[in-house]
Amino acid sequence: MNLHDLAALRPLIPGCGEIRLHKNSTGRVDMLNGDVTANAVSDTMGVSARVLRGRSWGLASAPEATPESVKAVLQAASDNAALLHGRAGGEPLPLRDAPAAKGKWSHATARPRAARKDKLDFLAALDAYTLKACPGLISRRFILNGFDQEKTLVTGGGAECYSFIPRMHVYMFFTTEKDGAPIDLMAPTYGGLGEFEDFFGDPADYYGKIDAFYEELMKKREGVYAEAGLKECVLAPDLAGILAHEAVGHTVEADLVMGGSVAGDLLNRRVASDLVSITDFAHTAMGETCPVPVYFDDEGVAARDAALIENGILTGYMHNRESAARYGAEPAGNARAFAFGDEPLIRMRNTCILPGASKLEDMIASVEDGYFLKNPANGQADMTSEFMFAVEMGYEIKKGRLGRAILNTTVSGVAFEMLKTVTAVSDGVHWVSSGFCGKKQYASVGMGGPAVQCKINIGGR
Repeated sequence: MNLHDLAALRPLIPGCGEIRLHKNSTGRVDMLNGDVTANAVSDTMGVSARVLRGRSWGLASAPEATPESVKAVLQAASDNAALLHGRAGGEPLPLRDAPAAKGKWSHATARPRAARKDKLDFLAALDAYTLKACPGLISRRFILNGFDQEKTLVTGGGAECYSFIPRMHVYMFFTTEKDGAPIDLMAPTYGGLGEFEDFFGDPADYYGKIDAFYEELMKKREGVYAEAGLKECVLAPDLAGILAHEAVGHTVEADLVMGGSVAGDLLNRRVASDLVSITDFAHTAMGETCPVPVYFDDEGVAARDAALIENGILTGYMHNRESAARYGAEPAGNARAFAFGDEPLIRMRNTCILPGASKLEDMIASVEDGYFLKNPANGQADMTSEFMFAVEMGYEIKKGRLGRAILNTTVSGVAFEMLKTVTAVSDGVHWVSSGFCGKKQYASVGMGGPAVQCKINIGGR
C-alpha cells in the first residue's frame, strides 16, 4: 500500500488515532582477518494502529499491509481501547493539539545500486590494504552495516506523511599486543545518512583513514595509565555528544521526568555553565541535514527542534502530545516507534551541544596538567544525571601540549554538576551518526557536539 491508499482509509480512523505502515531493513557484512563471518540481510515490516478511548490507548499490529489487514488491525485497536476503557474508565486523556505533518521525504540514493558482491569486495580491499600496510596487528575486523527505515503514517487528525531514512556505516576494529596483553581500538565510524553507493565507491579513499587509525593504535600500545582524580580535560566531540545524549537527554524526556528524573525539579534553573546550550534537532541543524532526520513523529506531529538547555538554563523537556498537555508545552515530534508493532515513545532524535567560540588548539594550550579524551565506548547514566563511560583513546596534556597516549580509562560524574565547570566550547560540531538508543525499544539517533573543556573525574590503573 502507498500513502494515497492509506489516506483513503481516513474515514475509518478516529480523531485520536493513527495507522502506520512501517518497514525496517538491515544488511550486515562482517569480516575478521580476511574471512567473512556474517553476510545477512533482513526486512521486518507490517502495519499498526492506535486508537484512544477515554484515557486508554488500544494498540494492534499485523505483519501484512493489505487493505483488509489494515482494516482488521484498526478494528482490533479500537476493540482493545474499548476493553481497557471499560476496565479503567476515567475522563478523556488530555492531548495537546499540534500541527499535523503532511509531505514525503526520501533520502534514497540516486546512484546506480551496488550488488552484494561489491560490498564484500569493498571490505576485502580494506582488509588487504591493512594486512600489507599495518604490521603487528593480531586482529583486524571490518563491519559494513546498513539500516533503512521506511514509514507511511495517516492520522485521524489530518497527518499524511511518508519518509525513507537510510543509514550506512563502516566500522573498523584493530588489535595489537604488548608484553602478551592485547591492546585494541575502534576507529571512528565512516558513512552516515544515505546508502552504500553514497559513501563507499573507491576503497582507496579510506586507506589514509586506516593509516591514521593504525598510527593511533600504535601510540596507544606505548601508552600509560591516566592519573585518577578530578582533572581538567578537553572532551572531544564524540565524547561530549554521548554525554549530552545519555547523561542529559534521557533525564529530560518527559515520560522519564514524570517517572522521577532529577530534571523534574530543575526546569528554568541553572544546570550548566552559560557556555552550554543543548538542542534536540529534528531534521536540520546549523544549515545541514541531521544524521537521522525526523520530519514527523508517529503521532503525526510535524517535527521541529526542541531546545533543552539555553546558556546553562534548563528550558524544556521532550514531549509527546500527552506530556505536552500535562506541562503546558508544545510537542515537537519526539514520539517515535522503532518497529511496526511498537508503540510511540518519547525519544531523542539528534541531540547536540551547540558550538561555542573557542578553538580546539587554544583549549588544549590552556591546560597545564590534564587530558584530551577522544574515543568513548560503553557506559551508562541514570535519572540523577550520574554517568560513567569508558574511554578507549586519549592523550596527556602537559603545559598546554599533547603528550603520551593513555590506556583505557573511565570518566564519571553528575552531568548537571560537571557541565557547570565548562570553561570553553569549541567552534565546530562533529556528529556521531551511527547510534542506536535503547529505551524499552531501540531508536536510531544522532548525537554530536563541539569539544568541551571541563573538570571531570577520570579513572586510573
